[in-house]
Amino acid sequence: MRPPTDTGRAHGPVGTAADAGDVQGAAPEEDAPEGVPRDAPKDAPKAASTARSSAVMAAGSLVSRGTGFARSAVVAAALGTIGPTADGYAVGNSLPTIVYMLLLGGALNAVFVPELVRAAKEHDDGGAAYTDRLITVCVVALLAITATAVWAAPAIVDAYTDYTGRQAAMTTAFARYCLPQIFFLGLFTLLGQVLNARGRFGAMMWAPVLNNVVVIGVFGVFLALAMGGGDTLDATETALLGWGTTAGIAVQALALVPALRAARFRWRPRFDWRGSGLTRPLRSAGWLVLLVLANQAAYWVTTRLATTAGLQGGPGYSAYNNAYVLWVVPHGIITVSLMTALLPRMSAAAADKDTAALRRDVSHALRASAAAVVPAACALLALAQPVMALVFGHGRTSAGDTAAMAGILMAFAPGLAAMSGQYVLSRTFYALGDTRTPFLINLVIVALNAGLSVTAAQLLPARWAVTGMAAAYSVALFAGWALTGRLLSRRLAVPRPWRSSPVAAHARLLLAAVPATALGHLAASGTARAGVAVAAAAGAAVVLLVFVLLARPLRLTELHALLSGVRRRAARR
Repeated sequence: MRPPTDTGRAHGPVGTAADAGDVQGAAPEEDAPEGVPRDAPKDAPKAASTARSSAVMAAGSLVSRGTGFARSAVVAAALGTIGPTADGYAVGNSLPTIVYMLLLGGALNAVFVPELVRAAKEHDDGGAAYTDRLITVCVVALLAITATAVWAAPAIVDAYTDYTGRQAAMTTAFARYCLPQIFFLGLFTLLGQVLNARGRFGAMMWAPVLNNVVVIGVFGVFLALAMGGGDTLDATETALLGWGTTAGIAVQALALVPALRAARFRWRPRFDWRGSGLTRPLRSAGWLVLLVLANQAAYWVTTRLATTAGLQGGPGYSAYNNAYVLWVVPHGIITVSLMTALLPRMSAAAADKDTAALRRDVSHALRASAAAVVPAACALLALAQPVMALVFGHGRTSAGDTAAMAGILMAFAPGLAAMSGQYVLSRTFYALGDTRTPFLINLVIVALNAGLSVTAAQLLPARWAVTGMAAAYSVALFAGWALTGRLLSRRLAVPRPWRSSPVAAHARLLLAAVPATALGHLAASGTARAGVAVAAAAGAAVVLLVFVLLARPLRLTELHALLSGVRRRAARR
């Protein structure tokens, strides 16, 4: 399962990518009214309810993450979670997203929607020709990058690992089979952002379900044929898993075509780029490319350190990646869904220089996402052991492996709130057309993360090195969140930002987080003998109950609204 690409994070394993307060049914999609240009995005603020759009995306993301867990379980059963085969597949399958994000993905993900919204306002044809040119430029770049990456696969693998012999050969083979994903990842982002700019958000969040289904089927065949008996895979086994994983990404991208046709979008390649206004997005993209380069420098450090720890007998890159994949689930379901729905509206407000509206949207996004993200972080911290065992404790994965991954997840957990907040604030800068400031802030995050990760690898034994790296990322995210908030509050002229409603809401949520985490852990420990599923369910119920009981006394307004909305919909049904 791949989360949506994210330039707002300083690094992270790649290869697995809502208005939580008022989730309602999906808004019906309407055909463009007569007289509207074929490519004109609808007016983002009026196209549909943000809450409903977020609900559609959150539901799709939830199903995607659910099928992603099934996918992770099947992969763990087939390859294990710690060892040369698991690490080889994890590295090979991560390289496409690394290269894609490094060279193009970050720019597409953050620049595309604001540019399409501005183009719709500035051009008589609703931005149709501009959109065609922008997509053509990106498709040509994707083809060139993909071909070059496949050719350079051995050098890329060597840059990220210290593998030799059969391990290096297997990982390089995985990379060659998986690197064509670069083109389909880019195509998925391009088509999805075109839909988002038109107020159609559901398809991009639901399409990854098909990806997961394809990969589950491929690994199911692998298990059914009793393949992969040794420490490394032979050529046939590697080809099956590599090409099968790439097929999932291809299906995911092509699944957006029907939604585009329903939106009356038809891409017509255009090569008349000179004097067409593409300089502005390319300049903005330049800062994002630099941002991603900095991110990947930190990610390269983490990958080298994690693979080295794995070679020394401790948890390695695969364990780090598995913990990360589980950790980002709430962020993908809640914050990404919410900001995807809000970004067109925020971009329109920025284009109209409506600072007051922009401030309101940022405040709402911070408070609404935190209302669900903070309880989720508490649950991951309190229930790391049973949750890891439930998702990954299958096949060749031992109890010791799941315990090691649980420690990594616990180190990640506190940083979830910071990751969510940082994502909201960085997307606000992108709506303003400013990609330079996030790049400069990101340098601070990257430097802190890389430095702390190296320190952890040097001072901690191999058993705990990767756990220390996860904690380093959490610390770096909190520092970046604070710095970004300070700079954005100046940009938006927020009076007394440390006394603002988002800061107060986070403080009250943290007061509830302490007893919720402690009591949830006790509940999970007390029911451990009944099995990991029961322990996880009991602990999660207690965490939720504590937040429910404290919602009114602590004035957790957004959480109370979320719970009230759930109760109303349950009553109606």
